[in-house]
Formats: sequence, C-alpha cells, structure tokens
Amino acid sequence: MWRVLLYLALFAVAAYGAVWLAENPETISFTWAGREYTTSLAVGVVAIVVLAMLLALLWSIVRAVLRIPSRVGEGSRRRKRERGLTALSRGIIAVGAGDVTTARRYANEAERLLGHQPLALLLKAQAAQAAGNRDAAESAFREMTEVPETRVLGLRGLFIEARRSGDLAAARGYAEEAARLAPAVAWASDAVLEAYSAEGNWAAALRHVERRASLGLVDRTVSRRQRAVLHAADALAKEAQDPDRALDAALEAVRLAPDLVPAVALAARQLSRKGDLRRAAKLVETAWRQIQHPDLAAVYLNLRPGDAAMDRLRRAETLAKLSSWAPESRLAIARAAIDARQLDRARDALRPLAEERPTVRVCLAMAEIEQAEGATGRVREWLARAAHAPRDKAWIADGIVSESWAPVSPVSGRLDAFVWDTPPEVLGGPTGRDALVFAEAEQEPAALPTLSAPNPAEPAPPAEPAAEAAPSAGIEPASPPPAEPAPPATQAPAETVPAEPAPESKGEVTALPPRPAPPGALPAEPMKANDGARRPGPAIVGGATPSPVVFPVPRAPDDPGADEDEAEERPRRRFLG
Repeated sequence: MWRVLLYLALFAVAAYGAVWLAENPETISFTWAGREYTTSLAVGVVAIVVLAMLLALLWSIVRAVLRIPSRVGEGSRRRKRERGLTALSRGIIAVGAGDVTTARRYANEAERLLGHQPLALLLKAQAAQAAGNRDAAESAFREMTEVPETRVLGLRGLFIEARRSGDLAAARGYAEEAARLAPAVAWASDAVLEAYSAEGNWAAALRHVERRASLGLVDRTVSRRQRAVLHAADALAKEAQDPDRALDAALEAVRLAPDLVPAVALAARQLSRKGDLRRAAKLVETAWRQIQHPDLAAVYLNLRPGDAAMDRLRRAETLAKLSSWAPESRLAIARAAIDARQLDRARDALRPLAEERPTVRVCLAMAEIEQAEGATGRVREWLARAAHAPRDKAWIADGIVSESWAPVSPVSGRLDAFVWDTPPEVLGGPTGRDALVFAEAEQEPAALPTLSAPNPAEPAPPAEPAAEAAPSAGIEPASPPPAEPAPPATQAPAETVPAEPAPESKGEVTALPPRPAPPGALPAEPMKANDGARRPGPAIVGGATPSPVVFPVPRAPDDPGADEDEAEERPRRRFLG
C-alpha cells in the first residue's frame, strides 16, 4: 500500500515538473570552447538527465571490471564451502549408518574444506568415537572447547569419554565447568547431582536441587520428591552419631513426602525413643494408608518397648483396619499372632492369601505355624511351596533387587531410583534371606526316617541279635547300646530308601542290597526282630569281635515320632522375619 502511494507521489511530481517546464519557456546559455550555446530549459534538463545516466552506466562498467578478481575468488570459496557442506552431510549420514571408513574419509574432507568449523569438528569427533579412537575423539572435543560456540558441546564430549574410561574425577570437573558456563544445561546439572549423591554430600546435593528448581530445569513435584529423598538420606547417615539432627531431617522428609517409607520409619523410631508415641503412631498410620510396607508394620508394632505380644497383635489389627485388610496387614497380624501363640488367629489371617497364590513370605509364615503345632510334614510341604512361590515386593532400581532402601541407584547413580514393587519372576529358587531359611530347613533333623545303604568302600558288619552270641564263638553276649544318630553321609554313592512301617511286636527292616563289596569282606545280612529268638551268629574271622547294631537314623523306622513333650522341648525355628 505504501509503495503504491510512493509511486503515485513520484509520478505526480514528474507530471508537475513537465507542466511547469512547458508553461515557462526559459532559456539556458553556456559557453564551451570559446563558443556560446543557448537552448531551452526543457532541453537542458533532459540533456542533464541523459548525461547522468551515461555517467552511471560508465561507472558500473568500470566497477564490474575492477571486481572480476574478487568475484573469481569468491566463487571458488563458495564452491569449496558447498563441497565441504556436502562432505559434512554425507559424513554425518555415514556415522549414523555405522560406516566408520566412509565417515572418517568425509570427516577429513570436511576438515580440509571447511577448516575448524564447529560441525566439521563434531563430525571428526563422532567419526573417531565410531572407530574406537578415543584419543582422536578427545583431541577433537578439546578443539571444540576453544571455540565459544561449541565449548559446552566439547565439554559434554569430554565428559562422556571420561565416564567411559572410568575417570570419574575428570568427568565431574567437565560437568561442573559446563554447569558454570550454562546453568540451564540438563546433562551437566544431572551429572553434578549424581556426583554429589555418589560421594554422600547430601547438603551440597540439596543446594543443587534447589538451584535446579529455581532455574526451571525440573518440575516442582519432582524437585519436592528429590529434596525429601536427600533429607531422608541425610537422616539415615546421622541416625547413629546425631539422633536429634537425624530426627529433624527425617521429619522434613516426611513433610515433603509423607509416603517415603525410610523417612517415616526413622522418624517414628526416634519419636518413640523420645517418648512421643502418639506422634510416632500418627506418622506411621498416615503413611500406612498410602503404602503398606513391612518396615512400617515393624515400627508400629514395637512403638513401646516391652509391650506384651497381645498388645502388638491389637496394633496389627489396627493397621489392618486402616488399609482395608491389605495383604501386608494380614502378614503383620500373622507375625504378631505367632508371637502371642495365637496360632488359630494367625492361620485365619493368612487363609485368604494362602488359598489364592501365596508368596514366599506367606508360605514361610504358614510353615512357622505348622512348626509351632508340630506338623512336620506340613512344614515341609509349605517350605517346598515357598521354593517356587511368587516373590514378595522389594526395593527395585535399574534391575537391582534389594531388601533395603537406598537414595541412589548403585547402577546408574540416579537419585530416587528405588521403588517398592514386585520383582520380575526369575528361574531358580529363592535368594538372599529366604535361601538361608530353606538351607536351614534342609539341614534340620528329618522327621521322616530314612535308611542309608551301606557304604561300598566299608561294608556294614553283619547284623547280630541282642540276645547272645553263638556258642561256638566263645565270647560273652553283649547288649547293644541305645541307638544314636549316625553322622551325615559324605560320599555321593550313598542311597536312601524310606522305611516301611511294621507292627510294634514284630517287624522287619530291609535296605536295598549294597553294591559289591571288596574281596574278603563279610556280606551284610538283613536284621530281623523275631521276639527274642536266638540264632547262631556268623563265623568270626581273625578273632574279631562283632559290633552291636546301630540305627543310621535318630529312631527306629517303626517309631511313630517324638512325643508332644519332646516336641515342645525342641527349639522352634522362625521362618518369617
């Protein structure tokens, strides 16, 4: 619009000038080479305009001739730059495709054509990284740090190379320098936070998190959670040396994240030690409504040291009401009921969990209940089910399963990486504390007796009745001593067969036939109990005295088992931690 108005204005001025010249027939006189020339004003104006145009054209021609050398050089540089950009583009594509040879060739060509351009240095560094030449890559990144435009990019490349080589101190230095030059760079800020967390400098990490939040690098909710985790880590570190400051840090963590289990448990423990039981219970109850964790249950059940087992059972029932009888609440009730010798209540609490798909802890709790009732067979059944039961929830971070919480991941160093969740199913038996429980159960004296076959290297002596020796042997009859448990077999070839029940008055125990004995050894014979009947014993070789019969198991195979009094005296084993 304005351009049209400008053209119209110029046209109006020109028309006005032409009309003025036509209405004023003035003359122009000038002298040239001794002669006087006279012409009209209109002709003089036209002549002046034409002369100016000719002079401008002449100047343009002269200027074009003078600029020919510079134009030739500029064209050469332009073609060189275009070739360099083409090589740069092809080199980046080759790096992305994994063609190391082509990438290196185009990187060298781009550096030759473009010089120390930022993109050429970046391609050189990437080609060196793809080829595995770390020295060349570090050299390229150091060249990038000398250019202001690529200084932060070069620091990041040096940071990555230092992490790959394991030089954590150098990596931290590069990250801190990058964070100083560009505070809004996320990778540098994250690296500095990981470094502070790895060395346990929770105060510096907390200041860094607050700075990140002020710069808007992280969401406000994420920043609040990270601050809570750092306060909890600081509290755990100070719990033994400075309980008061640990309590303050734990309470601050609970204020920022009321469902942070380690902070709630620590704060409740410290408050209970100070006698503030009401506040400690309130903290645990608030967290229990959001997340049911065994650490919270353990703290809540033991708020007041020295309480009776029934008091702990009532607290466990309170937790169950707060969480609508969640599985963890039922486990807490079962634990408290077992301690209070209320086995029926423990069984009732676990029944819904045991009937569906019991986890390892549920199976171990049921095994402990059966152990308390003396049902050895059902104990073994529940232990066998526990070996293949689904795993219980645990702390998980980057594929690591841990029984205890940690503020950072041991794999990536990421803050607040651990989450309370069910680990993925794995092949094989349980690990950790559960594996120790199963190992102890396997080493426990067997309630179901078994008989071991004689050792092939040392054949068992022939069985002798307890009445008297053969008259031809010339020795006094000896009564066998009480049966004692034989030491556990340590040789692989031993075979085990279950004992068959027999009547109390008369029975026979038969083992599998032993392997062929060495030459000269006496063959083993089965032992028969025939109501005290005597029979001649085998011939004595070399004047050896026959040894009494010793059962290889704690009791005779026809023994129904230990009495109730004996079962009560046996130390009970706890399967649920």
